[in-house]
Amino acid sequence: MWKNHQPEELATPGAFVRDPALVWEFYNWRRERIARSKPNEGHAALAEMEKVFEEFYIITQNVDGLHQKAGSRKVIELHGDIWYVRCTEACSKRRELFPMYDVPLKEIPPVCPDCGAHLRPHVVWFGETLPEAPLAAALELSENCDFFLVVGTSALVQPAASLPRYALRSKIFTVEINPEPTPLSEIVDEYIQAPSGVALPLLLEEIQKYL
Repeated sequence: MWKNHQPEELATPGAFVRDPALVWEFYNWRRERIARSKPNEGHAALAEMEKVFEEFYIITQNVDGLHQKAGSRKVIELHGDIWYVRCTEACSKRRELFPMYDVPLKEIPPVCPDCGAHLRPHVVWFGETLPEAPLAAALELSENCDFFLVVGTSALVQPAASLPRYALRSKIFTVEINPEPTPLSEIVDEYIQAPSGVALPLLLEEIQKYL
């Protein structure tokens, strides 16, 4: 889909107004792929860390729900959740998120069960601002945590890319895990050049030695 269409044709508010069916075809395709996916060893290791540390939070730009599928419960989703939808019109469902797990979708585009208006995926599109509550929580945690892990991100997409910098400014020990260097790699306290599915289980093993 990305090869044949520009992002503004698939993941912007304007695209949805012009052609909601095309946008939902894209998200239906994504949901089908995600439904076949399983959490990897990195997801599993993070879920185990949550059991070890009383206050262990995941801040993610992912919308796939794989952290929750792996067992993580304290997940802050900056860009939303592809498995939730909301109504585009002023009805009782307008501000109420509700799950829609149909794979494939029963109809494209799906419509609100209350008023018949189009539903939209609960994701942040290009040109939209991040939800206020998750972003505020992420900023608070980034500036007040004891340890900050940056895992598998390009460190380019704002405002999430600034969170590690807030941690560093607050003198919080920050570790980046990534197979390729990013703009953060030279300024973090420790850079581990490895895939998350390799490095996180090893980190968990080291943590468990001290329990």
